[in-house]
Amino acid sequence: MGQLAELRDKLRQERLGRLSASVAPLVTGHEGSEVWLFGSWARGDWDARSDVDLIAVAPLASEAESLADRLIQALLGDDVIALETSDWQARRSGGDPHWRAIGRDAILIAAGSRP
Repeated sequence: MGQLAELRDKLRQERLGRLSASVAPLVTGHEGSEVWLFGSWARGDWDARSDVDLIAVAPLASEAESLADRLIQALLGDDVIALETSDWQARRSGGDPHWRAIGRDAILIAAGSRP
């Protein structure tokens, strides 16, 4: 790995660590809640203009929407999608190539306790 690639990887890992540390308190105590990073930051092909794309997942749609609102209010995500757990699982393994790619590349940033 060249120096530039090493520097990019280090910067990405630092950014993901800060993001995870900031998101974790928002899911703590919310059973079954998860926050996934997708897009260029998850794939590793980010640049200076890349935004932070998050998926807020929870057992119920209302919980996912509440989590998404908390992420936006905390300025942690530029694009935040709220999905029920069952919907997220179906989309990431379903027939839509767009959602399959998102599911393949997504990184779990934080998770609440399991039900």
